[in-house]
Amino acid sequence: MRFIVGLFLWGAVALAAGDQAGRRAPGFALPDPEYKRFYDLQDYKGKVLLIDIMTTSCPHCMVLSTTLEKVKERYGDKVSVLSVVLPPDNQETVSKYIATNKITVPIVCDMGQMTISYLNAKPGQAHLDVPHLFIIDQTGIIRNDFEYDEKDRSVFEGPGLFAEIDRLLKK
Repeated sequence: MRFIVGLFLWGAVALAAGDQAGRRAPGFALPDPEYKRFYDLQDYKGKVLLIDIMTTSCPHCMVLSTTLEKVKERYGDKVSVLSVVLPPDNQETVSKYIATNKITVPIVCDMGQMTISYLNAKPGQAHLDVPHLFIIDQTGIIRNDFEYDEKDRSVFEGPGLFAEIDRLLKK
């Protein structure tokens, strides 16, 4: 689903699966919607981390959220999951999404800087396809990234994602 995002000085870029693989995951410290806790990349050292850039109004994002809940159940503390929303999502839309979909995975708020750095965005590009999923290994390297499309559907619905995670956990 294409989602138009106005991101201050830069726009996010839509990328094909795996375009960001092999580079160090950029650092971040992002708040939950109530500003009670900040989540930092360093909190996940030694674990596989899945970062889902999403919006609460996207039906494909809801499918991925369901899959990420299964990841949490299946892998326990070996794999961490973090969902990231951008404006216009806010405290109210995130709270409603969590309640409606029974989400237990943390959802944090980005004003665009984290998303820009993960997508390695260039000036003048003003859209982001969501959901966009980053798979980061235990050493902090982006091993793969996917945006929702038909060829990567199995990643967003589970079987393909489980295979990716299993491969990283065997290393």
